[in-house]
Amino acid sequence: MEMADLPGYVRACLNTGKLASLAILVSGGIVLQILACALYNNWWPMLSVLTYVLLPMPLLFFVGSDGSVFSESDNSWVNFTKFLTGASTVGGIAIPSILKHAGVICWGAFAMELSSYFVFALSIVCFLWMSDDDDYGML
Repeated sequence: MEMADLPGYVRACLNTGKLASLAILVSGGIVLQILACALYNNWWPMLSVLTYVLLPMPLLFFVGSDGSVFSESDNSWVNFTKFLTGASTVGGIAIPSILKHAGVICWGAFAMELSSYFVFALSIVCFLWMSDDDDYGML
């Protein structure tokens, strides 16, 4: 059975469930981030939040609304945006790794930081999967 064959109220309920699961994923990532700091009484792991804030900025400032990030482009601004997004993505893993190597954070905080990063990455992938559906075309 296709999604279009379902009645409108069932589709709305399923879409609400998808949105709620996405909110739960993001909330879980935030909780892991805070727990990595609070449980070990060390707030240095919160430094990786900067990469979460900086990650969408190149996409917002340089690409615009044409949506050409996922395709090959000769536009230098799109290529620069891809580079900056990749650099801030690597920073999400590099900052906790550097902090652990320097002995600033312990193994537990490091594991929670990486878990938080992967939960956020999973929520982004789920959002992209959901926005490919016709019902989320407005997002």
